[in-house]
Amino acid sequence: MAVRIDVITLFPEFMHECVKFGVVGRAVQRGLLEVRAWNPRDDATDAHRSVDDRTYGGGPGMVMMIEPLRSTLRKVRQATPEPARTIYLSPQGTRLTQDKVRQLANAPRLILLCGRYEGVDERLLEHEVDEELSIGDYVLSGGELAAAVLVDAIGRLQEGALNDAQSAQQDSFSDGLLDCPHYTRPEQHELGAVPAVLMSGDHAAIRRWRLKQALGRTWLRRPELLEDSSLDDEAKKLLQEFQRDFRDHP
Repeated sequence: MAVRIDVITLFPEFMHECVKFGVVGRAVQRGLLEVRAWNPRDDATDAHRSVDDRTYGGGPGMVMMIEPLRSTLRKVRQATPEPARTIYLSPQGTRLTQDKVRQLANAPRLILLCGRYEGVDERLLEHEVDEELSIGDYVLSGGELAAAVLVDAIGRLQEGALNDAQSAQQDSFSDGLLDCPHYTRPEQHELGAVPAVLMSGDHAAIRRWRLKQALGRTWLRRPELLEDSSLDDEAKKLLQEFQRDFRDHP
């Protein structure tokens, strides 16, 4: 059964284009993912198709009104009988993680609400939205790019979306670590050589090298991830080896 994602956005054509390419496009073509975009301007009731108004209390910028967003949400929810979780993409939301993506990838239906301007009337968020998610501690012009990120992250986890099912299992964050380095042809290049262990044919040695590099890269770039993980004895030993090598040859 395909996962369905409905996106409420002032720029539906953007979302339609985002799902045409790469892994997500393949997931759509294979019937693993269905993405629909809805424009709240279609539910505006005035001649100008207004969706925003000035903020109470003064200050710059406009705020998206409760209506017509609420009307669009009702229409989206009535489109299929499956219950849908409604997510607002916002810098104030909980930080998106791979664990959260895996959780959402198992949901049969999601509704993504994309804000614009100064955001959405708080009353709508309190009564019509299940949760808020953020893709990082920065501000975008709207929620469309964040929605596209979430759609991509969910789409690639659908069974059959990737040509090699092991690709998702080896991604960064799949085991709480960053990914290890990867190499391809040629073996020798003016920028350097491929590590000999990767061409040794020794699968146990290759596995240990990749784990060691993943641990070391995480330690160097995202040490807080190691604080939240429980390393077994092998991983602890490999991390210590990486740290020792790094200090001897920084």
